[in-house]
Amino acid sequence: MKRATPANRFLEPTALMRIRSLELRARIVVEGFRNGLHRSPYHGFSAEFSEYRQYVPGDDIRHVDWRVYARSDRYYVKKYEDETNLRCQLLVDGSRSMAYGSNPELTKHRYAATLAATLAYFLTGQGDAVGVTRFDDHIRDYLPPRNRPGHLRRLMLSLEQEPEGRATDIGAAIERVAQMHDRRGLFILFSDLLAPLGELKRELGLLRARGNEVVVFRVLDRRELDFDFNDSARFTDLESGRDHFIDPGRARADYLERFHAHEIELRQICQQGGIELIVTPTDLSLDLALYDFLSSRSRRGPDPGRSRANLRRAK
Repeated sequence: MKRATPANRFLEPTALMRIRSLELRARIVVEGFRNGLHRSPYHGFSAEFSEYRQYVPGDDIRHVDWRVYARSDRYYVKKYEDETNLRCQLLVDGSRSMAYGSNPELTKHRYAATLAATLAYFLTGQGDAVGVTRFDDHIRDYLPPRNRPGHLRRLMLSLEQEPEGRATDIGAAIERVAQMHDRRGLFILFSDLLAPLGELKRELGLLRARGNEVVVFRVLDRRELDFDFNDSARFTDLESGRDHFIDPGRARADYLERFHAHEIELRQICQQGGIELIVTPTDLSLDLALYDFLSSRSRRGPDPGRSRANLRRAK
C-alpha cells in the first residue's frame, strides 16, 4: 500500500470520510489519482478510463492538452464526445450488514458508496453514461445510465442514503436490473457478499450471457478478513438482530475456515463466468482501489463482443 504523504494523506479512507459531501470526496479521489498517474505507483500505467488519449500523427494539434504535456512530457489530445459511449450501472448493496465497521466512521457502506461515487464522477467527466441501483432484499432506488446536466448530482444524493434493509437478495436485484437494460454495458456490483452464492452465480451469469461486462467489488472490513478480535464479547447479527456471545480465541479457526471456503466458491463463480472480482478492504486508500479497477481492466483488455465503445487507452 502507498505510504501516506502530504500529497495523498487526504485519500486515506478514515480522513476522507470526515468530508461530509460525497461528491467532494469523489472529486478529491479522482483528482488525486490523476495527479499521481505520472508518479509511483502509477508510472507507466495505461488507464483505459481516461478523458485523454495519446497523440497520434494526423491528430489536430489544437486538441493537444499542453498542461498535461507539461506534467508528463507526453502529448495527449482530448477525446471527442463520440469516442466514449460506455453505459455503466452501479449496483450498491444497502443491506444492514453493510453498516458494519470496526471504525464507526468507516463502515462498509460508506466506503462502497464513496467508491461508487468516485467511479461515477470519473466516468461522467469523460462523457460516459452512469446509473445507480441501491438494493437490499429489494430495489430501493434506481437511476438509469445517463450523462446530462444534473444527473451526477442525483446519483450522489442516491448514494448518500444510509442502509435501510436487513436481509440481502442480490440475485433478485440483479435479475430486475437486467430486465430493465436492453443495451449492453458495464455492471459494477459493490457488496460484502456475505450471503449464499447460488442465486448470485445464476444472475451474474445472466448478465454475462447478454453480452455485458461485470465487475464485482467485494467490500469488507479488515476484521472480517482476519477476525482480529481478542476479548470475549457479544456479537450482534446486523441482519437478523440476534445476539451471540463469542470467545474469539475458540471461534477464530472455524470462522476463517468457513470464510475462506466461501471466498474460494466466490472466486470460482467469477472465474468461470468471466467476471472480474476485486476484494477491497475498507482500509485501502480510495485512489488505490480505483487503480486496482483500472489496472485489472487494462490487463484483461476489452470484451471481445464489444465495439470501439470500449474504453480508450492512454499511456
